[in-house]
Amino acid sequence: MRPPSSHPARRSLTPAPFVLRLCLHLLMAGLLVLAAVRAHSAAGTAAAAVTGAVYAAGSHLPPVRTSRRAAAVWLGVLGASWLVMLCLTAEALWVAFPLYFLQLHLLPARWSLPAVALTAGAAILSYVGHGAALNPGVFIGPLLGAAVAVATVLGYQALYRESERRRRLIEELIATRAELAAAERHAGTLAERERLAREIHDTLAQGLSSIQLLLRAAERALPQDSPAAGHIERARRAAQDNLTEARRFVRALTPSDLEHGSLAAALERLCEPGAGPYGTDAGGPGAGPRVRFSVSGTPVELPTPYEVALLRIAQSALANTVRHASASRAEITLSFMDASVTLDVVDDGQGFEPGSVRPSSEGGFGLPAMRSRAESLGGTFTVESAPGQGTAVAVSLPLSDKGSLPTGGSA
Repeated sequence: MRPPSSHPARRSLTPAPFVLRLCLHLLMAGLLVLAAVRAHSAAGTAAAAVTGAVYAAGSHLPPVRTSRRAAAVWLGVLGASWLVMLCLTAEALWVAFPLYFLQLHLLPARWSLPAVALTAGAAILSYVGHGAALNPGVFIGPLLGAAVAVATVLGYQALYRESERRRRLIEELIATRAELAAAERHAGTLAERERLAREIHDTLAQGLSSIQLLLRAAERALPQDSPAAGHIERARRAAQDNLTEARRFVRALTPSDLEHGSLAAALERLCEPGAGPYGTDAGGPGAGPRVRFSVSGTPVELPTPYEVALLRIAQSALANTVRHASASRAEITLSFMDASVTLDVVDDGQGFEPGSVRPSSEGGFGLPAMRSRAESLGGTFTVESAPGQGTAVAVSLPLSDKGSLPTGGSA
């Protein structure tokens, strides 16, 4: 038989495989035929036929397969017809064995075990009531059959639960692997966008800016009526147009954190409770440190490579604070000065010896990568820390003319 409900919360036992159900049907049919053949009265044969008809009807009625109440009613009718049959012929004793399995599969545990015990008791009393001599086999047979049925069903149920647990675990692992792969692809895409932005800025944009300046100088050095003046003017305009296009590419490759706001706004969002993977929170148990952001000086428009570098360094420094420093407070300060822009990330964590730092085995950004990013833009990167005294990370990038790159033009 199938269980009364396919919903995991409503069924007491797991569904039996098709082969087990088929074997149960054949066993019930065979025992009923045996009881009908060996019955010494027409009433016994009729009772066996009625019991078989009740069993067959319940096996094909959809409510019995979908409703626990319907299954219990069907089991009650089947049990009543079996009791009548048991009173008419002692051969009905053997039908108790498939009844054990039906009760264990269709009833909750708190009802199935008492039902099995009552069925075994009825079989024993019937055998004795039909005049059989008392001997150990009279008691051992039904009780042993009940024990075998209980052990078989409970063992199958345990195996099924373990199989389901492993199936769910495999599904979770597959889903987690897909999420990790998607996250890695996204991170790789962002890293490649940043690399392309830096390359375009450091090569094409800077080169076009230098060409434009040289052409402008050549244009000023030429006589007023020089035939080359027109060509130089067109070349300078072409360089200017391509420089504008290069700057547009750099802006298009800007990280999404900077697409809809300034660097200061992106850093402020980074410090909000629960922002991103950094786990900052308002002091809950096991939460990250409280992070405060402040701006010093008069903000100026920064070149895109500067904004990208400062944002990524702040993200990496704050991630290190959350993961390794065990800090309760951290502060990010963005300072605009006449000749430079400075970013400071300070925490009150456990600190460390800067000279003993090794590359992260987790593939994190790391202090060496932060230093390399700052120095690639002509800036400086410093770390001040000591065990038990917190950590201060500072990066300073030079400004030659209120937000312009020191190399003669920005992308």
